[in-house]
Order: sequence, then structure tokens, then C-alpha cells
Amino acid sequence: MSSFDQYRRRFLGIIGVTFAGVTVAPGIILQTVQARANDEPVTDKQRWGLLIDTNLCEPGCTKCVKACNQEHGLRDIHGSETDAQWIRKVSLKHKETGKLLNMPVMCQHCAEPPCVNVCPTGASFKRADGIVLVDRHICIGCRYCMMACPYKARNFVHEKLTDQLPAAPRGKGTVESCTLCVHRIDRGDNTTACSQACPNGAIMFGDLNDSSGDISQKLAEYSGRELRANLHLNTGVRYQGIVD
Repeated sequence: MSSFDQYRRRFLGIIGVTFAGVTVAPGIILQTVQARANDEPVTDKQRWGLLIDTNLCEPGCTKCVKACNQEHGLRDIHGSETDAQWIRKVSLKHKETGKLLNMPVMCQHCAEPPCVNVCPTGASFKRADGIVLVDRHICIGCRYCMMACPYKARNFVHEKLTDQLPAAPRGKGTVESCTLCVHRIDRGDNTTACSQACPNGAIMFGDLNDSSGDISQKLAEYSGRELRANLHLNTGVRYQGIVD
């Protein structure tokens, strides 16, 4: 049994309950939902992801966070930024060398997402192209996905929302997280707000399945690491510059 299966069974064993007539228990299988863009089905030909070079990420820089907030309208009813952030800056210190690393952390868009496996309604789902999303129409706000996520990448919307952006609808009482700027992808853009805003090019967006693409070429040359690789979630976000 893989580490991920053990992780999932431990979690589902803790929260195995019946909610709104839906039983959450080990072995639950939820169907993957696919979205459509420009009348074409989303397929697994692409797997979208990010490559983050921690060596290029400047301490104190929050341009990626601000760009994400602006792109998706993350603000409260008074017009100021909310505590909910789809990207957060994290600082790590090597316990032996003392070297400091700064890096953005967001939804890791796992190939085996724990959030999808514990969702009792199917609101958390993974598209065929690897993007993990939340359908706010059927999210009941149980927050099981928040507990299951080992990256603490999801937020619960507590406040009443106004003046939402059409490309990034949000909802009080639902859970949300990084969407890899799916609205940009579906209209054919080849970048995310965070990647575009980074002044040093520390965040690279691309197709992980394209061996000739920039992101795959850089991974082939310098390799990359997953956060919590021991869980075997096969994340769509990889990091460079992280050492044991």
C-alpha cells in the first residue's frame, strides 16, 4: 500500500460520518469532472503546472500574492484585501546551514488530490488537465477538504461578497483555493497572474507533459522537488533550490 493510500485511509477513518445523506468512508470513489473551453473538451494531453525557483524568490516580495488577489477579487465588502489568500509566502531555514529560503505556496494541484477523495458531494474535483478546482454550486462548506490538504492551501469564505469578478466567482460558505488561473488557460493565455507578476521569473507556468516546453526542459536540466513528496501525491507544482 502506498503512503498516499495510508494517508487517505487514516484521514477517512477519522472523519467517517454520514452528512446530508452521503456516507464518507474508506474506499469512496468520486468521478472526475471535466470542464469545456471554447467548445472543446478538456483532455489529459496537457498537464498544467508551475515550477518555482526558490533561488530567485526575493524575501519580502509579495507581488505574486497581490497579483493573485487582484486577478480573483480577493477582497472583503469594504474593498480591502481579505485574510483569504490563494498564495502565501513561506520562509524556510535550513537547520544545519542556516540558509533561508523564500517561496510561494499554493494549491499543489496533485494528481492524487486528498481534497477530492474526502469531498462528500464531488464539489472538489480534478480536471483531466490536472487542475484541481471547487464547484461552489455544490460545495456545502463542510471543510473536509481543508483538513485533508497537507499544504493548508484552501480557505473558507466567511464574509458576504460583493462586486465579484465574472472570471472568478466566489461564494460565502464555500471553500476556495488556487485555480491556476483556469479562466486564463481556457481562453488560451499561456501564463498565470503570479507567473506574470514575478519580477525575477521565479514562477514558471507551463505544460508538464510537453517535453519540449520550457518548464519540462528546466526540470530535465536541474530537476525539481515536490513538497511532502513522501505522500506520493504527484503534485503539479515543483520547486527548485530546496535541499535536505
